[in-house]
Amino acid sequence: MKTKKIHIVGGGLAGLTAAIHLLKSGFEVTVFEKNSYPKHKVCGEYISNEVLPYLKSLGMDPFTYGAVPLKKLHCSSSNGNGIITKLPLGGFGLSRYMLDDLLHKCVLAAGGEILHEQVENLVFNGNIFEIETFSTQKYEAKIVIGSYGKRANLDISLSRKFISHKSPWMAVKSHYKGDFQADLVGLHNFEGGYCGISKVENNAINVCYLARLDSFQCYKDLDRYREEVLRKNKFLDLFFEQATPIFKKPLTISQISFDSKERVANHILMCGDSASLIHPLCGNGMAMAILGARIVSECIIAHQKQGSTRDQLETAYLQQWENQFKSRLRWGRGLQKILTNPVAANLGIATMQHTPRLFQQLIKQTHGKTSTV
Repeated sequence: MKTKKIHIVGGGLAGLTAAIHLLKSGFEVTVFEKNSYPKHKVCGEYISNEVLPYLKSLGMDPFTYGAVPLKKLHCSSSNGNGIITKLPLGGFGLSRYMLDDLLHKCVLAAGGEILHEQVENLVFNGNIFEIETFSTQKYEAKIVIGSYGKRANLDISLSRKFISHKSPWMAVKSHYKGDFQADLVGLHNFEGGYCGISKVENNAINVCYLARLDSFQCYKDLDRYREEVLRKNKFLDLFFEQATPIFKKPLTISQISFDSKERVANHILMCGDSASLIHPLCGNGMAMAILGARIVSECIIAHQKQGSTRDQLETAYLQQWENQFKSRLRWGRGLQKILTNPVAANLGIATMQHTPRLFQQLIKQTHGKTSTV
């Protein structure tokens, strides 16, 4: 196989996974990532077991590094209605601090290059991409994968539609020590948002919540918001009563956009959060990033073997991406509308207390099937 160069802009979960896959298939891969490893990120840190066989095929078994098996979901509305059900596929908890660090080491071990540079400009010129970093270094490649996250200055230069719209959402994450059932994922609603709780490695508990900015703005303080808003949910109140924070202060991000995004922008194959963002209440964003990396990698490999055109590569990627994710994104948008409406959420969860099979069916709609290798 003739070696071809692939440039990946962004060394998060999707970018690193794609790099490992492509390196193992004989490609020369360079990853551009502005941050060093390891690094904590705002993330739910729950991964569906649908990607476990694929990760193992790449030489990465999460349980070797302390991943926590997660088997049940406890969901509650803001008024205290709650339901516990078995997760149809199950999953595992592993921090992004640990996972990204492991994956980046796999990239280096496989012969890949990781440049800690921020890409300032990315231009498609004829049949070649020209990349310029903030240090004025210039690079060229025929294929570029964009996996630089939820939003970046590149989205502005690429004139992506979603970037011009203000998003009403912010997210907050911290790790805690305390008493929490090891195999359980908590998903608890409060006025203005919802909060996920689950264990990760080293007996730490990840707490990550999504809130509307207009809900938070009148408080302007994370501690006050937690005490006066989140703790109105009795399950969150019980947790925070006994939990001790590990981080000096929580991590936050804003302008989280759930708008539709182009999967291919100026011939860049977008992957992970750069391609789309599923609502965190579905608990499946990390699995989608990993699966998206697999799809884009397999499309690039097929493109090389078949000698197809760039248009054919892009069409194949778009079709396979839509086949994998279109339905779960639609269900995710619908569920968010329900669970962020207090009346609808209270009624819905009260109903599902009596129909647990319906609850499991809803979970299945936002997840895929266990991948085969």
